[in-house]
Amino acid sequence: MYKTMTPGPTNVRENVRMARSLETTNPDIDPAFCEFYKETCDRLAQLMYTKNNVYILGGEGILGLEAACASLTEKGDRVLVIDNGIFGKGFADFVTMYGGEAVSFVSDYHRPVEVSKLEEFLKKDSDFKYATVVHCDTPSGVLNPIKGICNLLASYGILTVVDSVAGMFGEYVNIDESKIDILCGGSQKALSAPPGLTMLWVSDKAIETMENRKTPIASFYANILTFKNYYKEKWFPYTMPISDIYGLRAAVDNVMADKGILERHEKIAAATRKAVLAGGMELYLEEGYSNTVTVIKVPAGFTDKQILETMKEKYNVMISGCFDILAGKVIRIGHMGENANKEDMKNVLDALTKTLKDIGFPVKCNMAEIFLEELNK
Repeated sequence: MYKTMTPGPTNVRENVRMARSLETTNPDIDPAFCEFYKETCDRLAQLMYTKNNVYILGGEGILGLEAACASLTEKGDRVLVIDNGIFGKGFADFVTMYGGEAVSFVSDYHRPVEVSKLEEFLKKDSDFKYATVVHCDTPSGVLNPIKGICNLLASYGILTVVDSVAGMFGEYVNIDESKIDILCGGSQKALSAPPGLTMLWVSDKAIETMENRKTPIASFYANILTFKNYYKEKWFPYTMPISDIYGLRAAVDNVMADKGILERHEKIAAATRKAVLAGGMELYLEEGYSNTVTVIKVPAGFTDKQILETMKEKYNVMISGCFDILAGKVIRIGHMGENANKEDMKNVLDALTKTLKDIGFPVKCNMAEIFLEELNK
């Protein structure tokens, strides 16, 4: 088995794996499971500092993004797509898929969205039903200031949909403070459960907007309203993936017990960036670094495949390349959730140092040693 140090899926703790192997009941008709699901949702609400509705959906994190757009969008709705990354841009596809008009606010992919510039844009045009924004755009690792962005949008009466799949649990998220209407999360990133589940935190205002649509939601599986009365009626719209949810609950409990989780992510990320720069490599971003992923430029004269394949085959460590406009241009190290620890990051940086030497890049130091020095300061 490779040591998986990608920006999701992440490594899974043994108690999460064991929880997924527990004997199961029939989640459709057993009231005990409905209570278990509700308790899990309540804990997720607590972790994101909100009393908003929380739902766990059977499907990988992208389901949450599509469900938010499917449930809010009607034909002709103008939707503001805040685009400073590949996933940010990608929201436009979901908007247009369900008949909306996507209007993009595009900013530099090398840094976070500037709230002041967004405000200038909104002063000229703020006629939007909702806006989409990515908290951590995983391909570049950029971290956007969702509190400032969403509070600004709320002041214009614009609903907000935030993708924090790669941010939450490694970065601070406070839904109520940030005035987020729909927050989308996934099981396989910093939460460190296996892929396969979406979590949604949904405001009453967003629910009301869905209920007051003039046309039906053009989906069943991606219709958030189908979950609205699940607890009152003790009924789910489809058979819930019970073993996945058992595992998710164990991961949620792990996070709740880890009081220093955000501080650990911050220290690991800062030490990683320092080590990479000391080794003579360049970061893709100019500012606005996420604490969950580090994105490094592929050095001139080399290929991402040379680095990725050598690390994997010779040193048994798996990191990621990228796709879309960053295909072949960067490599990505995930230090989120269970991956955000000293020993694993020391090993991945040691493997990267050896790999660079193997392929002929003039690496300036052992990056693992710099990482440890920085971490121990």
